[in-house]
Amino acid sequence: MHSNTRIPFVLQFIRSIQNGMFSLHQKAYSTEPETPISRPVVAYWYLFCAALVFGIVILGGVTRLTESGLSIVEWNVIKGMKPPLNEHEWELEFEKYKLFPEYQLLNHNITIDEFKRIFYFEWAHRMLGRFIGLSFVLPGLYLAKKGYLTKSIKSRSLVVATMIGIQGLFGWYMVKSGLSDDIVKNKDVPRVNHFWLSLHLGSAFVIYSTMLFTGLQILKENRLRLNPPKNAFISNPRFKIAAHIIATLIFVTAISGAWVAGLDAGLIYNEFPYMGTGLVPSDMWAYSTESKQNPEPMSAFQNLIRNPSAVQFSHRLLAMTTFTAITGLWIFSRKTRLSRTSKLVTNLMMGVALCQVTLGISTLIYLVPVPLAAAHQGGSLTLLSMAIWLMHTLKRLPK
Repeated sequence: MHSNTRIPFVLQFIRSIQNGMFSLHQKAYSTEPETPISRPVVAYWYLFCAALVFGIVILGGVTRLTESGLSIVEWNVIKGMKPPLNEHEWELEFEKYKLFPEYQLLNHNITIDEFKRIFYFEWAHRMLGRFIGLSFVLPGLYLAKKGYLTKSIKSRSLVVATMIGIQGLFGWYMVKSGLSDDIVKNKDVPRVNHFWLSLHLGSAFVIYSTMLFTGLQILKENRLRLNPPKNAFISNPRFKIAAHIIATLIFVTAISGAWVAGLDAGLIYNEFPYMGTGLVPSDMWAYSTESKQNPEPMSAFQNLIRNPSAVQFSHRLLAMTTFTAITGLWIFSRKTRLSRTSKLVTNLMMGVALCQVTLGISTLIYLVPVPLAAAHQGGSLTLLSMAIWLMHTLKRLPK
């Protein structure tokens, strides 16, 4: 008799668990949840666009390294989508190219077949940029109309879409800086302004970082809605601050790398750790020191941002500071309480940092070969991805 009374109680207990799970699932995907969250498809859309941005950063690096970036001398959003389709159109495009500094000072012996090669690199880079814009805007409008985005994600998406448009504008002003007639008058090296280059690259990094973090955030919110944690895990505050500082260091180091690339500073002092006879180059302050070759010296600050030797030294210093900081964080992670995922990401970031330093030194020693230099640029974004992922794992869980 006593055992029979237990059976209804057990069945009732099982039903209550099933009903609780069903109501939790309904609550997670209700159109009016207590705390609104975006649908998982929004996260996948963000992460897909982030992958595209990662790809265009690599392609942009290859375009620059192959000296293809100045091959298209016009910026036509619609008309520029169609490349030359016959020999006559190729001749017209080639004639336009001949009017500008890169051909006149550097590539005056280039053939039309060689021109086609550099043209297609730049054309592919621009087309991928257009594809990213469409891939973000069109699905975004659809997902917003379906009500899959929260108000905060809608606002963030509008900001990202604006940044993508501004990014294209930065790209054109960067190209335009390398088409100036002053380059021919002053007999300078035909290349884009390194400040515009760093702004173009830096904005791409910001767009990528926002997309990646947003995608991870939305996935985490949905996961927690379906499986709420029993105990909130709070990470060491000092470790969290250190992770944010390291992410900033990685970003600043990448921007300084764009200055190195823009000034072709990687083609000098091709040894490591020395720069000439010492750790600091002898011409570190050459642009701010008065001499017969430099009768009108610039300020020390201008020297630091325009002197190729000083720019390369600054990049080395930032790179080694960042690597040291990441190593310190990895050691810190062995001695502090972290979640399993945070420990994993810290280990991955340490590994990527080792690879990135190796790529950087190899790129320098071997005089900036395209494969190594492109891998080095991709490595910087991969390292930033690890830092963003780590910050995401350390984010305090919602109550």
